[in-house]
Amino acid sequence: MVSDSRKTASASQTLSRGIRVLEVLADAQEALSVDEIAERLGVHRSIAYRLIRTLEDHGLVTREPAGKYELGARLAALAAGIKHDLQAAALPELTAVANELGMTCFVAVLDREECVTLVSVEPRHAVASVAQRPGSRHSFTAGAPGRAILSQLPSEDWPVDVREVAARGYADSHGEVIENLSAVAVPLPLRGHNPAALAVVYLSSPHTPAELAERLKAAAKAVRDALGG
Repeated sequence: MVSDSRKTASASQTLSRGIRVLEVLADAQEALSVDEIAERLGVHRSIAYRLIRTLEDHGLVTREPAGKYELGARLAALAAGIKHDLQAAALPELTAVANELGMTCFVAVLDREECVTLVSVEPRHAVASVAQRPGSRHSFTAGAPGRAILSQLPSEDWPVDVREVAARGYADSHGEVIENLSAVAVPLPLRGHNPAALAVVYLSSPHTPAELAERLKAAAKAVRDALGG
């Protein structure tokens, strides 16, 4: 007879692998075959196939006509429920900033030791813009949004460069997360939420980082006001 602890371990491993399938597909940003998913997970093809079929049954993964798999539309519905109040309050401000400045504007939140994009808006009429997909993540020690988030944590946790961010009220970076891309971010402290940041990412701009920061600070204030401070 299989012990309860072994059953729990087996179920936990299956759940963990299923989540990894979703992460692999999200990171790939393209459809993958069962063999490609299995290789990236480091498991046998049959195991990958069973995981994919279960996720497919729940609408979290979908099979395209060519036979490869991609993330399913059901994930969008689930994602919309994450910090719904913050997403709803931020969206009008992100849209206004993106279209006014001609660059992608987004909200990033703290998730353990990572900076995760919660919601983003690309400019409507820009010739070229940078995609910042919701769910994308990187270490909070790199990039402007991460430092803007760090500046809201207790000061004893700050690296030296975050002290300057806290003093001037914004962070800027170039090529730290993605080569050739610049970002400016301001803190977005919200009651009842983990530390967040409101940011823009771009290839080039006629505005200085300080000028971009002033526009972002106004947007951040509007988001806080919409959420009651």
